[in-house]
Amino acid sequence: MENPRSLSIGGQAVIEGVVMRGPTYLSTAIRRKDSSIEVKKEKFISITKRNRFLGWPVIRGFVSLIEVLIIGLKTLQFSAERAELDEKLEAEKRKREKQEDVNSNKKAKSRKKEKTGKKNENLEMFMAIAFAFILAFVIFTYLPYQIAYLLNLSRESLYFNLFTGIVRILFFLAYVKLISLMKDIKRIFQYHGAEHKTVHAYENQVNLDPENVDRYTTIHPRCGTSYVFLVLLVSILVFSILDTIYTALWGEPALFVRIFYHLLFVPLISGLSYEVLKLSGKRINNPLIRLLTLPGRMLQKITTQSPDIEQLEVAIVALESALEMSSPGTSSIPYTEIPGSNRDIGAEKPEIDKEEQVITANQK
Repeated sequence: MENPRSLSIGGQAVIEGVVMRGPTYLSTAIRRKDSSIEVKKEKFISITKRNRFLGWPVIRGFVSLIEVLIIGLKTLQFSAERAELDEKLEAEKRKREKQEDVNSNKKAKSRKKEKTGKKNENLEMFMAIAFAFILAFVIFTYLPYQIAYLLNLSRESLYFNLFTGIVRILFFLAYVKLISLMKDIKRIFQYHGAEHKTVHAYENQVNLDPENVDRYTTIHPRCGTSYVFLVLLVSILVFSILDTIYTALWGEPALFVRIFYHLLFVPLISGLSYEVLKLSGKRINNPLIRLLTLPGRMLQKITTQSPDIEQLEVAIVALESALEMSSPGTSSIPYTEIPGSNRDIGAEKPEIDKEEQVITANQK
């Protein structure tokens, strides 16, 4: 039987924090350098809920993927900005210890530099995203296809796509394992584990305190890691069918022709994979569903790590804020909320230059 709470919350990990998305709010909770928790809360209702056509099965899967990517980039940028602010505040503190008197002209110059710095940061972010997409295309599409063509597998549709699918999976596993060795990524994987534990505790309707939450597993069937694996598996089937049809009609496709029409069907593959993942949340005890989600659940042993109590607190705050279960003045875990929260996610982001520009529970 479907858990009534199971489909109302989702999340992801960011730098020193967790994002939780409820039916109407998106909350990003960040652990600051001074150990305080800061929350950015935004009103968010998926376009799949507001547009009937975009909410149709399969179509909603691709649309949701685009939404998740946009949210992920925005919240990741926000968490990076808060981490940078902490570093800046520490640097200023060290500077004040050396020199107490600060000239007002120097302050004015520093503000101009800050505005220029923000423009440069946006450009750097765009360049980083573009580079990431190009690198992903080369590693997960071009290289597997090129290797298969060199091995003369291009004429056999099933063998070709089995081979390229396996190569893609191996590349993906190697990539995940490699980045898991990095200290900063390991921290993100711990917050990922905290997010899963908290969602489990919420779905099981237990009191959300760190001790209770910590009893649950870091593995969750609806995780994005499982989704990626489903996409890789479903693509083997869909691409094999496409190649069989193309070869029957026009003969063996050239390398870039094959890549082109395969990419055209990525929205369909992502939509089908989404429906399987959604079904897995409702029918997790079904043997076939458990088999389909097994690779993703196994991979989560790398992408999720056991969190500490402080990381669990961040995840709990993010979930309670997203579901309006608490506020800064009522939560059992102290946190502050950024001014401008509770706005629509598409609204213009308020500029926050100082750490003091935070609404604390006492001020409220």
